[in-house]
Amino acid sequence: MSESFGEWPLKRLMTEVVGSGHKSAEDMTRAQATEAFERILADEPDPTTLGAFWLANRWKRNSAEELGAYTDVMRRESVEVAEPDVDPVDCGANYDGKLRTALLGVGAGVVAAAAGTPVVAHSGDRVPTQKGTAYKHVLDELGIETDLSPAESAEMTDTTGFGFYYQPNFNPGIDAIENRRDQMGVRTFVNTVETLANPANASVHLGSFYHLAFAKKVVNTFAESEESSVDRVIMFQGMEGYDDIRPGSTTVAEWDGGDLDDFTIETDEYGMDFSNETLQVDDVTADSATITKEVLAGERDDDFADAIALNAAFRMYARRDADTIRDALETARDTIASGQAAETLHDLRAF
Repeated sequence: MSESFGEWPLKRLMTEVVGSGHKSAEDMTRAQATEAFERILADEPDPTTLGAFWLANRWKRNSAEELGAYTDVMRRESVEVAEPDVDPVDCGANYDGKLRTALLGVGAGVVAAAAGTPVVAHSGDRVPTQKGTAYKHVLDELGIETDLSPAESAEMTDTTGFGFYYQPNFNPGIDAIENRRDQMGVRTFVNTVETLANPANASVHLGSFYHLAFAKKVVNTFAESEESSVDRVIMFQGMEGYDDIRPGSTTVAEWDGGDLDDFTIETDEYGMDFSNETLQVDDVTADSATITKEVLAGERDDDFADAIALNAAFRMYARRDADTIRDALETARDTIASGQAAETLHDLRAF
């Protein structure tokens, strides 16, 4: 056992704590989870033991205390924080991307930024296991620089209102274990904690979930974290688990430091009669970029334009720059119609 760590190598954790199956396995203490992830980021565990540990965590499901500990280790050991002068909405969408529907977050973020709500997005590049289209790929297709240092990302945020942080540059420890994650073939807890990296130290986190229980766990993870503190969390049911609002009846979770509140919106109440199928595209990267350019230029008045406006409205509402989602939606549409969104996209491409 390495003297640089404590008494809990991953093999011992497997044998004595987490490895006995999803019904009988125990949760780790904060100290045990902390040591485990410190060992992982230091590339200390045997690859077989590491894979078994990740799978055991998946089977038993991580507690908020464990996820909080993992997040804190990541923030201390790997994340380089670069705070912009503005306080943006942090959009840490699922890094492994989308495979079927258009990625709307770039367009939504630019519209929100143009309306006065700064937004930060962060992602990697073809992250396991889906290896789908993420923020980076649509931004690249639009001709926007993504291979930025954290300081440059912060400057982009202050200059344009929209900032992108690239995982290999601000979170190199997580990037370094990408091959190990790829060999797993399934998602691990790293897929969750990387979305909570918050490289801009934003006070508002916007994310998505398949089930409301996950939103509760994210809120509790922030509460358990000592390194990543946010004042407000807005999460909703997203298409393909991404931060693009699911059409139809959608659950929204809202947290301001007290109890978690949840409510349901019906997208057709906002004049948006579309479905997941109408937002599907053939080439997610290329088509998402084209749709983004055309919507921001005011050249489309269709389901994609409605969806981008609604997602922009949620970013404004998340930061409390609008009292209601309906007010924010009106602002988003006015911002597109005035040409301000197109101007912000121009500024991003010139950055």
